[in-house]
Amino acid sequence: MFPVIRPRRLRKSSGIRDMLRETSVSVNDFIYPVFTVSGKNINIPITSMPGCFQKSREELVKTAREVRSLGIPAIIIFGIPEHKDELGSHAYKDDGVVQEAVKAVKDAVPELVVITDVCLCEYTSHGHCGVVKDGRIVNDATLELLAMEAVSHAKAGADMVAPSDMMDGRVAAIRGALDKDGFTEIPIMSYAAKYGSAFYGPFREAAESTPQFGDRKTHQMDPANRREALREVLLDIEEGADIVMVKPALSYLDIIADVKKNTLIPVAAYNVSGEYSMVHAAAEKGWIDYESVMMEILISIKRAGADLILTYFAMDAARVLSSK
Repeated sequence: MFPVIRPRRLRKSSGIRDMLRETSVSVNDFIYPVFTVSGKNINIPITSMPGCFQKSREELVKTAREVRSLGIPAIIIFGIPEHKDELGSHAYKDDGVVQEAVKAVKDAVPELVVITDVCLCEYTSHGHCGVVKDGRIVNDATLELLAMEAVSHAKAGADMVAPSDMMDGRVAAIRGALDKDGFTEIPIMSYAAKYGSAFYGPFREAAESTPQFGDRKTHQMDPANRREALREVLLDIEEGADIVMVKPALSYLDIIADVKKNTLIPVAAYNVSGEYSMVHAAAEKGWIDYESVMMEILISIKRAGADLILTYFAMDAARVLSSK
């Protein structure tokens, strides 16, 4: 007997498939990460991340204009300073590399949402995300510096700040400092469930933030842990986070789904450098189709529950979407 129920009936044409598609990706979902350095006319390719560059301010402005012309609503800025020290003092200077980049981009492309990464690892001589004492990262002493950094970004014109350090209590510290300085309207997108992942390798070349000793396992989460992620997320929401992020994305789709199911605020996911670079490497070998795999990855992240996707694919994906 032939089957009465035939799901293939609803797949027989592209028109029907388009009508019934459950998940769609839009340029409005994307946040494009960028890396900025001091100096002029600098546009240095990042060898492990094809298509990505370290850019000086005027080059970053060109990228910001291109990003906005593609319909992408936001960028997140990571800074690489000329000078590093034990306390990462250039992270919270009013004329620091990120602060100056924010001013330049907001002057040139005011409608673009500019988000800043708030952390110390790019700015410290030891490469860790906080104050180091006797070989240990000191949590509470770090909070004051992170709060100062966030306020300096807001003063420069940032539309949103995104603490990525995973120190306990940093969302509350930053919220308090922003409110005290009159920046009550500045939202916080917290890296709430950030795992100690091996997928960050290319980023550490891009941001020049490799630890000079040890690792980040005392503050970033164990990849084996699932329930702990929800605890971290709920704590950040209680402290005042407006958006919570899961990082990385592709190997943590279950975590994204858990967070989406158990919270009521927007959920972001970071499609990180290693996930991006692997696709490029395989495509260069001719093993996969770059565009198809890129879009499948982005759809999977959205399907898992992400409202926003931080991704180095953003501009390429925007071009694919605009061609359809």
